[in-house]
Amino acid sequence: MKCKICGGNLNKVFSAIVLKKYSIDYFKCDNCGFIRVEEPYWLEEAYKSPINVSDTGLVLRNLYLSRKVAVLLYFLFGRNEKYLDYAGGYGLFTRLMRDIGFDFYHYDPYTENLFAKGFEANIGKKYSAITTFETFEHFVNPLEEIEKMLAFSENIVFTTELLSNELPKPNEWWYYGLEHGQHVSFYSFKTLSYIANKYGLYFISNERIHLFSKRVISNNYYKYLLKMERIGLFSFIKGKLKSKTQEDSGFLKLK
Repeated sequence: MKCKICGGNLNKVFSAIVLKKYSIDYFKCDNCGFIRVEEPYWLEEAYKSPINVSDTGLVLRNLYLSRKVAVLLYFLFGRNEKYLDYAGGYGLFTRLMRDIGFDFYHYDPYTENLFAKGFEANIGKKYSAITTFETFEHFVNPLEEIEKMLAFSENIVFTTELLSNELPKPNEWWYYGLEHGQHVSFYSFKTLSYIANKYGLYFISNERIHLFSKRVISNNYYKYLLKMERIGLFSFIKGKLKSKTQEDSGFLKLK
């Protein structure tokens, strides 16, 4: 097998038990540090529920990210632009961002949109930026998925846990997701830097919130925005935006 990111050589690094019954081999790229599983034949079973039932942090994570991302989008891309949540699950993040006042839309062909009905993405339309959270680790073919995202926007705000310099063993890192079997791809800072360079993008990372962008954005400014969210910048933004909650209700009643 070759690396699905850079085509480099892969070496087996360990085996682990997935879904409490399958012994699976994991391989690491010598060149870019990407780790992948063997061909994941167990995914149909793993995705009986599209959202991992053990993901008890789903709501808390969306609330946390709505504040952080509101600051980033407001200052980096603009308050009046159109945005898209890619692989947006039940639509919770889209609804939260519309409630804050951003013109956000939802895209997920595999999960029912429960919270943002009526605000589905237009295929073929460009958006100022897209968000996608806890998705990269699910991609069997990461570059194919990233190219789908880039068709929507050249600015991608995303989260995924990064590998540490010392490779964690299967029982040392919860992010391998052995109990649910949905995580099949794992990235280091070097891996994501390689991907950014491949597509002519800049890569910035801080507080586990990453950014691919065509724009030159100061790493210090990016870190400053995320830090300032904690000390009042989100409240400032909410004061500058008008929530779309009531407006959306009226729109949906007329549909």
